Amino acid sequence: MKIVVFAITPAQVHTFRNIVRTLENKEHQVKLIVRDHADVLPLLNTYGIKYSLCGKARKSRYTKYLEAVPQVLKAYRIARRFDPDVLLGGSLAAFIGFFLRKPCFVLGDTDVKTIQNLFVTRNPFVKIIITPALFNLDLGKKHFRCNMYKELAYLHPNYYKPDPSIYDLLGIGKDDKYVILRFNAFDSAHDTGRHGFSFSEKLELVEQLRKYAYIFISYQSELPKELEPYKLPIPPHRIHDALYYAQLLVCDTGTMATEAAVLGTPAVNYSSFAAYLGNFIELERKYNLIYSFRQFEPAIKKAAELLQQPDLKEQWAKKRQRVLADKVDITQLVVWAIENYPQSLSKVKEDSSIPKTVK
Repeated sequence: MKIVVFAITPAQVHTFRNIVRTLENKEHQVKLIVRDHADVLPLLNTYGIKYSLCGKARKSRYTKYLEAVPQVLKAYRIARRFDPDVLLGGSLAAFIGFFLRKPCFVLGDTDVKTIQNLFVTRNPFVKIIITPALFNLDLGKKHFRCNMYKELAYLHPNYYKPDPSIYDLLGIGKDDKYVILRFNAFDSAHDTGRHGFSFSEKLELVEQLRKYAYIFISYQSELPKELEPYKLPIPPHRIHDALYYAQLLVCDTGTMATEAAVLGTPAVNYSSFAAYLGNFIELERKYNLIYSFRQFEPAIKKAAELLQQPDLKEQWAKKRQRVLADKVDITQLVVWAIENYPQSLSKVKEDSSIPKTVK
């Protein structure tokens, strides 16, 4: 088969890279179309994955809107020349699939009402929308709620093995405790009206939590000079090793909170919207792996409390095993669905379950 895959963010690079490799190992032809955004290109180059570039993301939200049209047109031209049998990705894949009149598979987990979700739902060429089981929106007859997290497409033990050499990059000993702080830039279209830690709150976080552990900061844009000494000193592709061995993650962004959870690292997530999203509700209430807050004071209080718990990582490792036992390998599911299309869609709709062969 010929498959076009779209990855326009670093998270999507991680989500689709094992799917791309698995399809290629099965001798399918795959065209990966990407946008130069954040760490997308460094990650692809590190993993040795070939790609076609459709444009570069700009910092200004308004500039992004202006440049969206030429980027979509270029992506369309690349995909049209490749002439795929099926497309895979998010809203961009759905958009290009509509104009190519080709079937599209959408993988998502953002259960908020957006124009993108509306278009995906109404698009006749989107054949299936795969989301986590606890998803607040009803996306219609094509919506398949799957017992998965998209982060397990790359952090499932079938694909991810932690590398303790991360301690050498961090410049600390293996017995040293450390915390990762992750701050979102909130410059994407879906971030409109949302917020995370203020500058003063970031400073207070560092001041309070460094009493218990080393502090390392991962930041989507440039770090303020006051926080520069705490910059996480690792290449982008080692972030999951840093997360795996961390004592705690404190963040205001969703993807990394879920990544920490499935790796067995406690996460305190502070944002104006996290408490309403299905993934975070399940990870907090069912698995007790993360804690979501809309106010700063209870968030920092919980972070300090967790860091003083002596058997913290041991407890979270047990909780992680429960998640892994419950969830399917989403990489194998997507590959199965593509290879067996269109019969796979009928089976999903009839059985409302995943074939045991992909668990």
